[in-house]
Amino acid sequence: MSLTLEEIQNFKGKYPKQLWTLFTVEMWERFCFYGMRGVLTIFMVDQLGLLEDKANLQYGAIQAFIYAFTFIGGIFADKILGFKKSLVFGGIIMSIGNLIIAFSPHDFFYFGITCSIIGTGFFKPNISSMVGELYKEDDPRRDAGYGLFYAGINIGGLLGGALCVYLGKYHSWSWCFLAAAVVMLLGLITFFATRKTLGPIGDSPLQFIPKSKRTLREVLVYIGALLSMPLIFIMVKNTSFTDYFMYLIGIAAVGYFIMETLKQTSAYQKKLIAAFVFIFMYFVFNSIYEQSGGSLSLFAKDNLVHSLLGFGMDPNVINNSANSFFIIIFSPLIGLAWVGLNKKKLEPNTVNKFGIGFLFLAAGFFLFYSLRYFAGADGKSSLNLFTFTWLVITFGELCLGPIGMSIITKLSPKKMFGMMMGLWFLASAFGQFAAGKIGASLSESNTGNTNMSKLLAYTDGYKTLGIYALVAGVVLILLSSLVKKLMQDVK
Repeated sequence: MSLTLEEIQNFKGKYPKQLWTLFTVEMWERFCFYGMRGVLTIFMVDQLGLLEDKANLQYGAIQAFIYAFTFIGGIFADKILGFKKSLVFGGIIMSIGNLIIAFSPHDFFYFGITCSIIGTGFFKPNISSMVGELYKEDDPRRDAGYGLFYAGINIGGLLGGALCVYLGKYHSWSWCFLAAAVVMLLGLITFFATRKTLGPIGDSPLQFIPKSKRTLREVLVYIGALLSMPLIFIMVKNTSFTDYFMYLIGIAAVGYFIMETLKQTSAYQKKLIAAFVFIFMYFVFNSIYEQSGGSLSLFAKDNLVHSLLGFGMDPNVINNSANSFFIIIFSPLIGLAWVGLNKKKLEPNTVNKFGIGFLFLAAGFFLFYSLRYFAGADGKSSLNLFTFTWLVITFGELCLGPIGMSIITKLSPKKMFGMMMGLWFLASAFGQFAAGKIGASLSESNTGNTNMSKLLAYTDGYKTLGIYALVAGVVLILLSSLVKKLMQDVK
């Protein structure tokens, strides 16, 4: 017998039992996503023969499309499909995409990536939205739920980030992409086995209309998604088209947000403006942070020694997994630190936490700059310092990531959950897009053809990004009281 929403939300203890289902499904999807993300630029440079600036642009375009389609997928989930059907459709298309690449990585790379873009768009915003619905609007346990959910994301990121790099670089690129497909299928099987425990959460919002009409609308969404694939394929291969698409969807998204906001009460309008501030700053954060899959991936490939604390280690495994590893270890400790500060009435508010996150990000990129002072004549620097830098950046992410999704659902009316989570991910899309542009400019600034010239060019860029992060953090802290007023009773 299916549970009611009231029965689900009136759970005892710290976490609702349904959270473990969503945690597991998201963990496997993140394995697939982070595994793919970590090998994209390496594969394009070493296997497809792209120059580094072109690979950075291609990486930014692919990631931008993936996150941009989460906004579109979120709207379709809100208005027609519901979270459950959207998730299943997206997961199936993602699995097919990875299987296509695994069959022949060099020949079918862009075909498979196109499927992954569509699939992730329908899959990604829905799990996080369903996590929000497990709680009543005023439930103080919501932040803890998103903290655990965030740990699930990073367990998947750690496993996928390490395994896919290892399989691709040292064994077979087909195995690399096949692993991503298999774990995505595991996620789908998990969801099918446990979806009844979610009760009405994630059902189609069109339950009130006749089933035949509802089915027709759902089928039209599926057909529309499949028909869009040739267009996406063309735009991904030609990154100049990506620019026009991103500008168009950015204008459309902001316009749609304004239109929906104007329909709300005055109190919710202020909350949604506050939510937009967080979303915009998340875009700025990602523009800097997301060098991880682009320029930092290429930097790790050529400019770091293969030794961590005396043990042999591939720098790309570190670049792709260290962040997730540190989040798993330190996320609970940071949570306890916030609780301790709260008891002493010293806990920073959400806006200040975002600002502190930027300060850690700035410190991290200044440390990336300092790698030039630890390099040998071959242009290869310390993997130990590189790993420590990821620890510093992780503390910054832990000030934003776990509370970001939670604060967006707190500030949004329930009927806008899917769209607002889509907008949150769209901010990441524009961050990825900007990160690709920045990474390409770093590559272009390298006028030499040695490891040392590359080291100097990239680290100069990282210093500039550190300055931007520092300015953003200071501005956020200065605006804290204003944003708090817009948030009203939300903490």
